This record gives sequence, C-alpha cells and structure tokens, in this order.
Amino acid sequence: MFRGEPMITGVQIRSARGALRWSSQDLARQSGVGARTIKRLEQFDCIPPGRSETLSAIRHAFEAAHIEFIGGPNDAPGIRLTRWTH
Repeated sequence: MFRGEPMITGVQIRSARGALRWSSQDLARQSGVGARTIKRLEQFDCIPPGRSETLSAIRHAFEAAHIEFIGGPNDAPGIRLTRWTH
C-alpha cells in the first residue's frame, strides 16, 4: 500500500465520477489511467487490488476537480465537492 496517502475505494471512485458527471472515458483522460482499468476498480466496494500509483493518479485527478475524499475503508468512505462547478 502507498505510504503517506490514504487509498480510495471503488465506491468512492464511482461516487466521485457521478458527482462530476464524468464518464469512465472522462476520468481516463484526466488521470491517464485506462477506462477498462477504471471500470475494473469500480467493481470493488473496498480498496481495489492493484497498483497504488494507479489509485493515486485517479485520486489526484478527482482532487484537481474539487472532490474531497472523506472517511476511510473502515469508516464509511465517501466524497464531497469542495467547490461547486457549473
């Protein structure tokens, strides 16, 4: 697991995409992670298996779009928008 940065869950990835109204292709463009990989990661409710660098790239793409990850894998993980965008 990547040290210093909390991992995100599949639920959080799905929720963040929904909040931003992004398709998996949109997230792929923003993160540099393949759309098929994103779809695979979203199938997990917990922290998905895979490379920590992949989850980090997804997390950073969402954070740049004003998504904040709250909670944790054992404490009702969720998201919130930090700034409303039109």
